[in-house]
Amino acid sequence: MMAKKPPKPAPRRIFQERLKITALPLYFEGFLLVKRSGYQEYEHYWTELRGTTLFFYTDKKSTIYIDKLDIIDLTCLAEQNSTEKNCAKFTLVLPKEEVQLKTENTESGEEWRGFILTVTELSVPQNVSLLPGQVIKLHEVLEREKKRRIETEQSTSVEKEKEPTEDYVDVLNPMPACFYTVSRKEATEMLQKNPSLGNMILRPGSDSRNYSITIRQEIDMPRIKHYKVMSVGQNYTIELEKPVTLPNLFSVIDYFVKETRGNLRPFICSTDENTGQEPNMEGRSEKLKKNPHIA
Repeated sequence: MMAKKPPKPAPRRIFQERLKITALPLYFEGFLLVKRSGYQEYEHYWTELRGTTLFFYTDKKSTIYIDKLDIIDLTCLAEQNSTEKNCAKFTLVLPKEEVQLKTENTESGEEWRGFILTVTELSVPQNVSLLPGQVIKLHEVLEREKKRRIETEQSTSVEKEKEPTEDYVDVLNPMPACFYTVSRKEATEMLQKNPSLGNMILRPGSDSRNYSITIRQEIDMPRIKHYKVMSVGQNYTIELEKPVTLPNLFSVIDYFVKETRGNLRPFICSTDENTGQEPNMEGRSEKLKKNPHIA
C-alpha cells in the first residue's frame, strides 16, 4: 500500500510553523532576488523580515527556511542603478559581506528599503517614497522592534545567569530541520520507509565529529548515497570530486536541492516512528570537530 502524501500546509499553519522555528515577529515579506558573496547569480526566494533577520524560503509555502541573514549590523543600504524596467536594486553592506537584492518592482523595492532601514536604524527613514498607510506601518514596526529588543536584552540577562553561554548560542543557531541524530543504517531505513517525507537527511558522521548527508535517488532504480560534510573553521566542505565549501549547514542543504533542480528534498517530519529518534529541531546537538573519517 502506497504511503499517502502529506496534505499541503494551510496559510495559518505555515505562519505558525515559521513563527515557532524563527521565534521572531514578522514585519514584512515578499519575493526577493538575492545574490550573496561567493554566488555568481541571483537566487529567487520568498523572503521574510523577522526582527533584524532576513529568512529565505524556496517558495511561499515552505515552512522551513533554507538560509538567513542577520542585518542588525548593517553599515549602509546602497541603491544601485538598474537598466531593467520596474525593478529596484540595492546592496546591503555588512561587516563581513555585501549582499545584493533585487525586487520585482520599484514599489516593493521602496517598501523593503523602508522596513530594513527602520529595524536596523531604529528610526523611520524620511527619504522613502511610500503611501501614508505604509509609513504608519513603519512606525508600528518601529515600536514593536524597540519593545522586542528591550525584552530580548532582559531575557538574555536572565538566561546568562541560569544557563551556560554556549547553550544560549546553540539556541540562536538551530540546525536544519532535516538533521536527525541517527546512524547511516537508520537514515537509510527512514528514507526507504517514508519516501513522501523527503529524500535527504543530514546526520552526524560516523566519527561523531563531522556531518554526513544521506540521500535516496530514483533514476532507473532507488539508490542510497552518502556524502561527508567536514567542519573547516567556521565553514563546511562537502567532499565531492570538486569539494564545495559553504558558510553554514543551511547552505549545504540548499546546494543539494539546487544542484538537483529540486529532485532532492529535505526529509522532514515531527517525529520518527521507525527509529524512535526525535528530530533535532532545537540545535542542541553536540559540536562536531574535524576528522576525515568515512561518512
